[in-house]
Amino acid sequence: MTSRHRASEENDTSANPRTPSRRTVVRAAAAGAVLAAPLAAPLAAALPAGAADAAPAFLHGVASGDPLPDGILLWTRVTPVPEAIPGSGTGPDTEVSWVVATDKALTNVVAKGSVTATAASDHTVKADVRGLAPATDYWFRFAAGPTDSPAARTRTAPAHDAAVTGLRFGVVSCANWEAGYFSSYRHLAARGDLDAWLHLGDYIYEYGTGEYGTRDTVVRPHAPAHEILTLADYRVRHGRYKTDPDLQALHATAPVVAIWDDHEIANDTWSGGAENHTEGAEGSWAERQSAAKRAYFEWMPVRPAIAGTTYRRLRFGKLVDLSLLDLRSFRSQQVALGDGDVDDPDRTLTGRAQLDWLKSGLAASDATWRLVGNPVMISPFAVGALPASLLGPLAELLGLPKEGIGLNTDQWDGYTDDRRELLAHLRAHAIRNTVFLTGDIHMAWANDVPHHAGTYPLSASAATEFVVTSVTSDNLDDIVKVPEGTVSAIAAPVIRAANRHVHWVDTDRHGYGVLDVTADRAQMDYYVVADRTDADAASAWARSYRTRSGTQRVERVYAPV
Repeated sequence: MTSRHRASEENDTSANPRTPSRRTVVRAAAAGAVLAAPLAAPLAAALPAGAADAAPAFLHGVASGDPLPDGILLWTRVTPVPEAIPGSGTGPDTEVSWVVATDKALTNVVAKGSVTATAASDHTVKADVRGLAPATDYWFRFAAGPTDSPAARTRTAPAHDAAVTGLRFGVVSCANWEAGYFSSYRHLAARGDLDAWLHLGDYIYEYGTGEYGTRDTVVRPHAPAHEILTLADYRVRHGRYKTDPDLQALHATAPVVAIWDDHEIANDTWSGGAENHTEGAEGSWAERQSAAKRAYFEWMPVRPAIAGTTYRRLRFGKLVDLSLLDLRSFRSQQVALGDGDVDDPDRTLTGRAQLDWLKSGLAASDATWRLVGNPVMISPFAVGALPASLLGPLAELLGLPKEGIGLNTDQWDGYTDDRRELLAHLRAHAIRNTVFLTGDIHMAWANDVPHHAGTYPLSASAATEFVVTSVTSDNLDDIVKVPEGTVSAIAAPVIRAANRHVHWVDTDRHGYGVLDVTADRAQMDYYVVADRTDADAASAWARSYRTRSGTQRVERVYAPV
């Protein structure tokens, strides 16, 4: 999401690694040496008293992801010796064993194995465990030498042909470390009822300390302190995030299904660059993007179907097909606000191959619900309330989107031809029950997705969209530095008046969503946290919206599931 201009100038073979230049290697090594001293102390402090010399250690928790009916992807990072901190490029090869059991005490072991952690993969390891039973809770643990990792729960997906009565997913996005604490993760972990949780992007942020919205108060500083550019930098930043106790708790409770947005690389990433990248002064874009993606796949329990991307599809019985998008790797460069090129059919958000993949998957699905993990908002967002007879000609005259005067060309609003093609495909093939699950915009929304916004509701709705707010990243009240609720009280009615497909928008609060799916309806319960700067912040239910099967429309519900 564009919210500011720049403040300053088991081994995973799917990460599409490339051979770095000598300059990059030297720079990464230097960065690791510089970072070792400030990071060694807090990492050592995370160990039990007297344990700083008792390597190996599991300082970054354990995680699982991408559940299948017969398998799960397990992840951890081992610190083999105290100096082998993330990004250091040092430390010996270390054998890491793992076990999977049906009981929390890990006595009834059903699978086990070992992988080697090396400096080449930043001592992260993955185990792609197969041969498990569908729709089953499992517990797992890693071990290295005399040290056991924490034990954690995970869950496999239902069998592809299973008649599933219900599923429940946590839904989050946009976690700026410096802006506050990750209480949303803690509250999701405490539920204990999630089949999985979806992270829709901006799991990390790339900025240097104080460069990104915090209401002028850095609650807790990044590591490294500078904007991340190199492979070592991205590894350090991922490592910092994975020391968060609330994030560790959520990873230890349920499998994650994650996609990236822009900040895992750089703000407003497109295929050939980013708003937050200066070619030359910050190295080459190709090297930076490669480093960011490599670190992401090292540090995240993600199983990409195509190397170097996060688009893939998971199935949860006959109830849900979940299509996950990568809207950064293939997109054309964003255009300036007011540029008519947003309607150019030669520009793309998805890339041809991904859009064809999405369309064919939605058409072929026999699941009751087709969920789409979507990094940026697909619903049109316009200002003004001109009649359709005037909006089209005026938009064309001024070079504005034909579906409205869009405010954020980083979203689908900036790539209207892709959106028109996708929504026309849903209509032409009578594809029902498509629900977009979206992050990025740091606000909560409940939307119909109209075939044509200018004539809605006469043009009908092609799908629905639930957008979750940020975990901590600035929303509108933070940007203008006014009390929570001040902006929303003014902006929400104006937004809804200009966008009749928007049922609800909350511009001001932080939190998370819980999506509960049955054959009859998909319901999003929105929760908010009291104070992002309070590590012990309470959460509260805010609103609920659902879409009933066959309707392609959102309606309010007055209690959470």
